[in-house]
Amino acid sequence: EESIIPSQLRGKLPVMSNLSEPSKEAASADDSSAVQKTGAWSNTLNILLQQASVYGVAAGYCLSASLLSIINKWAVMKFPYPGALTALQYFTSVVGVLLCGQLKLIEHDGLNLRTMWKFLPAAVMFYISIFTNSELLLHANVDTFIVFRSAVPIFVAIGETLYLHQPWPSLKTWLSLSTILGGSVIYVFTDNQFTVTAYTWAVAYLASMSIDFVYIKHVVMTIGLNTWGLVLYNNLEALMLFPLEMLLMGELNQMKGDSAKVTNWLSSDVILPVALSCLFGLSISFFGFSCRRAISATGFTVLGIVNKLLTVVINLLIWDKHASFVGTIGLLICMSGGVLYQQSTTKPKAPKAEPKEENDEEQQKLLEMQQGLESSSTQKQASS
Repeated sequence: EESIIPSQLRGKLPVMSNLSEPSKEAASADDSSAVQKTGAWSNTLNILLQQASVYGVAAGYCLSASLLSIINKWAVMKFPYPGALTALQYFTSVVGVLLCGQLKLIEHDGLNLRTMWKFLPAAVMFYISIFTNSELLLHANVDTFIVFRSAVPIFVAIGETLYLHQPWPSLKTWLSLSTILGGSVIYVFTDNQFTVTAYTWAVAYLASMSIDFVYIKHVVMTIGLNTWGLVLYNNLEALMLFPLEMLLMGELNQMKGDSAKVTNWLSSDVILPVALSCLFGLSISFFGFSCRRAISATGFTVLGIVNKLLTVVINLLIWDKHASFVGTIGLLICMSGGVLYQQSTTKPKAPKAEPKEENDEEQQKLLEMQQGLESSSTQKQASS
């Protein structure tokens, strides 16, 4: 009887192990399906967060740029020195980034002479675009400015394709860009003023802005600086170019002649708009570089056009010098073109190899398990 019991147990043990194997396999299958579901939800959540981040920085840029145009107009009316006001904005951005970096509120790249030298062409192009922008607004009206500003995305799209190796925009993209330009042309038809000086600066502005958007997109993607590092380098180097503008534009002599108004500059009527313009200058620097990372150069340019619309609307509501009904229709067409704009798709990506890698990993694990089972069975046979 004692010899029978061990033999019965030995006969039943394999049966019990066989019965337990399906339950283990079912449990492992449930675990793998749960892991797959968790991974799918995680990927979906990451995609949604990424999309929300893109729309968030775009909205932040639009809001900052639109309000900055209004606040700058208010500030220039109280402090009529555009160059000095721009320099104060650059200075505030530099000090703000350095101070927040010291307080560990943000992280920015450290200053490096070699990196500054690499970034210098981008800073120079940025400054030239701002300079031609100011000259265009000085010699032409807002309508002419909007037309040439609206034409920039077309040249940026061509430059993006030729020099940044992006695909040509889709037909829908070209139609939306043409709609923006067409609406702007209709808008400007309400103004018959024309001067050679104004349109010379307009062409210079169009060329500098197109080069600036394409080149800065290249710098942002290749120089290896984070967003706050880009803000720091761009504003610091632009600030260093400010004395040159003071000499070229004669603003320094103008400020010396108005030195008797220093007491008025310290009043709240002047300090408030100037301070707000400096804060929004820092805001637009951050959101601007974030947008340059998140969207194409052409898309960023179209955002710049949409930003001008709020300023034009306020011009229609506040001042009498604005477009007629036909011009307003052109403005609405320009807005619809911005809404219809579709960012150019990037180059087709190679098929993902992740599923294949996962299958290879699973097969490797199965082979290892099989080898382990075979080795254990061999050991059992050897021991028996």
